Amino acid sequence: MKQRISLTSLFLISILVTNAQEAYIVSFRVQAGEYEYLNTPVSAVLDNYSPNVDTCTLVMYEITGGVKREVPVQVATGHETRLWWILDGVTEAGRARQYDLFCTCKRENEYQLKAIINDDNLRITHGGHDVLQYNHAVHYPPEGVDTIFKRSAFIHPLWSPSGNILTRITPPDHYHHYGIWNPWTKVYYRNREIDFWNLGKRQGTVKFKGYISNVSGNVYSGFISLHNHIINDKPGIDLNVMNEIWDVKLWVIIIPGSGQVYMVDLVSLLSCATPDSVILDSYTYGGGIGFRATEEWTNKNSRVITSEGHTRKDADATRARWANVGGSFADNTYSGIVFFSHPSNRDHPEPMRVWPSDSNEGRGDVFFEFCPIRYNRWILEPGKTYRQKYRMLIYDGKLDSLVIERIWNDFVFPPEVKILHKKSEL
Repeated sequence: MKQRISLTSLFLISILVTNAQEAYIVSFRVQAGEYEYLNTPVSAVLDNYSPNVDTCTLVMYEITGGVKREVPVQVATGHETRLWWILDGVTEAGRARQYDLFCTCKRENEYQLKAIINDDNLRITHGGHDVLQYNHAVHYPPEGVDTIFKRSAFIHPLWSPSGNILTRITPPDHYHHYGIWNPWTKVYYRNREIDFWNLGKRQGTVKFKGYISNVSGNVYSGFISLHNHIINDKPGIDLNVMNEIWDVKLWVIIIPGSGQVYMVDLVSLLSCATPDSVILDSYTYGGGIGFRATEEWTNKNSRVITSEGHTRKDADATRARWANVGGSFADNTYSGIVFFSHPSNRDHPEPMRVWPSDSNEGRGDVFFEFCPIRYNRWILEPGKTYRQKYRMLIYDGKLDSLVIERIWNDFVFPPEVKILHKKSEL
């Protein structure tokens, strides 16, 4: 059961705070369970409270052994108001940590994580360095290639912390590949088959419809966007048969031994766009989360290892909780992405599509995908919303499987946050 704060009176705090340096709001206890946590995002619901007033900035402190330490916080608004922060450092199993939240005089903030929108894309930066680009404008294939391969609503480039670009779009071998994206392949709507993945079939595509929100901050940056799955086989007529919402949040955390890493949560919410159901038929690939890697990675310098111990030689068609996909670059640096599938996802542990080492005429280019419909069809019913939740950990250098398992536990078994209505005494 979610705990919420009844905070109607807190609007008065934001008004009265001009007469005091800080006004106390509420406290939180974060309780670790049986797992040890490492720089883990946590959140609490602030019901019916909006901090977006001219005179108020929220400030949080962790107080341990009489020492008061400020902790960056950030508020997300939508159908609920939620406060986010990082449970920084190592939190041992069974340990409790407490935090006090205050309202203070309005501060001017220079955010470290920024979501910057222009005519073509939304780009997330950290300290002025590029991290992730989401493309809302239609991208066209190279000159001379059929424009049927154009599309929007995908992530590229995705940078590693050292600046290596990990994604690739419209490669000559598969012009319909777009960085990180997830169209569905074998779809049935009103007894007809539509392919939203293979754009060259001229049956369907995915289009960016608009932003629901975007956010900059010192805890995370991100956006929520709406995609339409369009049947486009009749010139001039677009029929949207399926809606998808992407909710993307990006954190920057430190992992001992690996340094700074980027952590991206991507939640996909699917629903029917008409009163008719949509059938996502079983197929080798489609949906989930797909990744076409940089052209620098081949079978000579890349690797795949899964939570079940499979490698690129035998990972295809197996199931996993996570998969670590990485490779070397011309300057001898190494970068990678760990893809995590949440247990609430359909058909978890999820089947995967992993290109074999002899793909693309022996070059061994890298393609990875979690594919929730590989073995079983999925029927979407009107009036229902279906969620798929993924996490990506983007890193440089090597990343030990024990560390990946710790991040997996953070993702799946987050610490419990309880609301206290008095100041902490730790």
